[in-house]
Amino acid sequence: MPYTIEQVKALVREFPDFPSKGILFRDIFPIFRHPEAVECLVDHFVERIKELGQRVDVVVGLDARGFLFGPLIAIKLGVAFAPVRKRGKLPGEVVSVTYMKEYGPDVFEMQADALAAGQNVVIIDDLLATGGSCKAAEDLVAQLKGKVLLSAFVISLVGLEGDKKLKAPVYALIEC
Repeated sequence: MPYTIEQVKALVREFPDFPSKGILFRDIFPIFRHPEAVECLVDHFVERIKELGQRVDVVVGLDARGFLFGPLIAIKLGVAFAPVRKRGKLPGEVVSVTYMKEYGPDVFEMQADALAAGQNVVIIDDLLATGGSCKAAEDLVAQLKGKVLLSAFVISLVGLEGDKKLKAPVYALIEC
């Protein structure tokens, strides 16, 4: 049975006080129990990316939930996929950037040959909160002389204003 995007949104569950008191956690994993829902979500992102009207060369997925959607979107677009990972997880020459998380600094890396100068990139992740990890991904793409056309998320926590840290336009399926 085909899913509508509204049915996909309805699959996202909320867990109060997880992982700690005062946090309302939004769980996207129920979407993966329904292959048709995943297909609907991926198709939705592909259409949104095509609406940009610009050539996309690489989809960049952020560690780790960006790996769930990024390769599927890249396949449908007929373009490459490149992961952004935590420090020490990628072989070969890498570029890196330090960014701030809620509890201190962290490091993201990308393989130095993941994209070529001048390539157009779309960044994919599950959640936009404070914007630190996506900003770090934008910085990695910039180090490799690529251009971020769009950063796309399943969920954006609007009150945290993470989009204001980002240079590229932001799209989120669900805004909370």
